[in-house]
Amino acid sequence: MTTVELKEKYLAFFKKKEHQIISGASLIPENDPTALFISAGMHPLVPYLLGEKHPEGNRLVNVQKCIRTGDIEEVGDDFHLTFFEMLGNWSLGSYWKEEAIQLSFEFLTKELGLSIDNLSVTCFEGEPENKIPKDEESAKIWQELGIKEEKIKFLDRKENWWGPAGKTGPCGPDTEMFYNDVEIWNDVFMEYNKTVDGKYENLKQKNVDTGMGVERTVAILNNKKSVYEIEPLKSIIEKVQELVHEQDIRSARIITDHIRTAVFILATGTAPANLEQGYVLRRLIRRAIRFGKKIGIANSFIVKIAEVVIEKMKDEYSELEKNKSFIIKELNKEEEKFAKTIEKGLREFEKLSADGISGHDAFVLFSTYGFPLEMIKELAEERKIKIDEKEFDLELAKHQELSRTATAGRFKAGLADNSVKVTKFHTVAHLLLAALRQVLGEHVVQRGSNITDERIRLDFSHTEKMTPEQIKEVEKIVNEQIKKDLNVSCREMSLPEAKQEGAMGVFESKYGEKVKVYSIGEGKERFSHEICGGPHIKTTGELGHFKIKKEESSSAGVRRIKALLD
Repeated sequence: MTTVELKEKYLAFFKKKEHQIISGASLIPENDPTALFISAGMHPLVPYLLGEKHPEGNRLVNVQKCIRTGDIEEVGDDFHLTFFEMLGNWSLGSYWKEEAIQLSFEFLTKELGLSIDNLSVTCFEGEPENKIPKDEESAKIWQELGIKEEKIKFLDRKENWWGPAGKTGPCGPDTEMFYNDVEIWNDVFMEYNKTVDGKYENLKQKNVDTGMGVERTVAILNNKKSVYEIEPLKSIIEKVQELVHEQDIRSARIITDHIRTAVFILATGTAPANLEQGYVLRRLIRRAIRFGKKIGIANSFIVKIAEVVIEKMKDEYSELEKNKSFIIKELNKEEEKFAKTIEKGLREFEKLSADGISGHDAFVLFSTYGFPLEMIKELAEERKIKIDEKEFDLELAKHQELSRTATAGRFKAGLADNSVKVTKFHTVAHLLLAALRQVLGEHVVQRGSNITDERIRLDFSHTEKMTPEQIKEVEKIVNEQIKKDLNVSCREMSLPEAKQEGAMGVFESKYGEKVKVYSIGEGKERFSHEICGGPHIKTTGELGHFKIKKEESSSAGVRRIKALLD
């Protein structure tokens, strides 16, 4: 079975079970203060998990592109990837544990033909201190379906609990499915709301959120030992292996994974940079180049790999072909930049080697100049210099822990919360974008946002620093709309209707054939008209006074505003 066939089978199965097929979202979250990338299939649906009504109903199914970098050190083994596709079916207050588990079991055993003898599951062991019971209910359902008691394990929060997305919000236990001890599916039962004081209250709307990894499942179905043995990963890694002088399967896998991920990030219009999504992109590209050098690829090579990614995946993801020239140009630029960085690193190595290379020095070469330890060791051996590898390992461990902590915070899926303050900030962000378009021009579009209960941060397309006069004019326009106490209304409509009405939005990243369009003001006084799924206040008069605190560069061609409401 191919990845395309699995996706088609999955969507058809759940459509038959009265689920509406919805489109996957862009890899870049549109209204999320906590994440750089979409990291789970549920991520774009968080507003609806929080209680917003979805235009397509309360039973949904889709395929979602995802990126996770929290376990990047594990990429290169048989199953870990930074970019992957996730199948998901959702119940927004419709069915609950019994039907969710039955649907999962039916798809696995009847549609995919997996043997029940090789299936095992895990359930949540409970937390008496939080008055959360052991999930005996899920275990009982699995047993009734034929899973033997000895193949059901109860595990703790680390393994069998999801959420909340931020400090507060929906969360709950999950049950995970394994085939020959490889995890392939996860059903999350969001039945609690974590409050600001750390308590768990029962949700009025119980949701089911599931996820099945496409590549991992196809590998299992085809009796493959690794996801790199299935298409399109198979063709990509074969191209890598054509170019190498020394066969190293882990390095070839890392290059394959990282370049595929980089191509999809670039397809969103994101360029390599030192911050945010651009930083992650740069890190992936440079890490791929480092591993290429390790296995003997002397010349520029990443574009050759990227072209295979585009060719193999363009039929499903048209944005790859559409943005091919940008993707190739940026990869070439980054490879050239990194070559210069390596040259600087070599000069730095020569300076340091006069007095010997400490573990700290080696780590500086690794973290600042991108030298892999193997390269540092080779250079040191040539000069008969010893490196304190224990000190290097300690420095690296500290760096990885900091990165892991930061990544856990940044890549956690969902909204910070749906508090009144966040809702106000989210609403005024619509006013800010519309005002920017008035003052700077209609080329301005939103390129990202980070909204907490402390401030608004909006990234937008614009090449020049705003003048003080422009900043004051934007503030004036926004505050005028607040004073008018404009009504904030929502209508559901088809995507063509939204386009016809001139609604702002990323049309290639819709949630479904129907969308929610929020308008601020009506008739001649309509000021903002956007596709959005987040929380909104009822009238602009509730907002208070708007003030821009800072305007700065975010990345090439993108500016950033930080603002407050008094």
